[in-house]
Amino acid sequence: MNTIFSQAPGYGYRLALAAFLSVAFIVADMRFPQMSLVRQVLTYATTPVIWSINLPGWVSGSVGGLFTPRTTLQRENDSLRAQLLVLQRKTQQLNVLEAENRRFRKLVSASARVDEQLLGVELIGLDSDAFTHQIIINKGQADGVKVGMPLLDANGLMGQIIHIDSVTSRGILIVDANHAVPVEVNRNGVRAIAVGNGSLVEMELMFVPDTADIEVGDMLVTSGLGGKFPQGYPVAEVIRIEHDPGEHFAKVVIKPLAALNRSRHLLLVMNAAGSMAVTNE
Repeated sequence: MNTIFSQAPGYGYRLALAAFLSVAFIVADMRFPQMSLVRQVLTYATTPVIWSINLPGWVSGSVGGLFTPRTTLQRENDSLRAQLLVLQRKTQQLNVLEAENRRFRKLVSASARVDEQLLGVELIGLDSDAFTHQIIINKGQADGVKVGMPLLDANGLMGQIIHIDSVTSRGILIVDANHAVPVEVNRNGVRAIAVGNGSLVEMELMFVPDTADIEVGDMLVTSGLGGKFPQGYPVAEVIRIEHDPGEHFAKVVIKPLAALNRSRHLLLVMNAAGSMAVTNE
């Protein structure tokens, strides 16, 4: 097929005509404003042609963007998974810190209710013997710790110190079978002895007369008798009373108020009156 610029007879005339027409259109466009209308019409006419010419390239680029190499997707997936793990770890740390702050606030509130000189200590170890309930704290003789000093948490009495080293001390919990606490009913002052039985969730009152004015729900506090513990520390709550017609004493089961199996940050009463040691030997 011949074109206007093909090497054919009359090629020079057609080239000269095309050049002349081009120059004529340029001059007319510069001198006659009416040519803008002609330019607009030509633009409308050529736009579909230009769009058709660019369509293959646009389609190729768009479709190519839809297909990302598998290796790229794998790298992005691995990166996002790593970021998710980091965020989950930070969230867990925040939850731990929030729970610890709540425990500290309760501990501070408890210390405000106790009119004694208190030392904050931390539980760092438990006795390996399953038949005893003893703990190790991170304060010792160098910090002024003495045998017999009471240990508290934010809820109540936990126990007392039975042995000290230079930088650590050993305490016995009130639920240990070798430990006893003189208590009284906060409601009416009825006195009794709370003894441990090896359970972390229950204790018992010894030698409670069957006619004693003790009710389920009564709070028991230290009575101050015996010189081991100052008066008024919360100890336990009465949860069950059993009366046997053939016995002179009632069986009174109580629940310790202190979180014996959860508390880690404790208070040590430094100036408690009396330091009678309780040993397990």
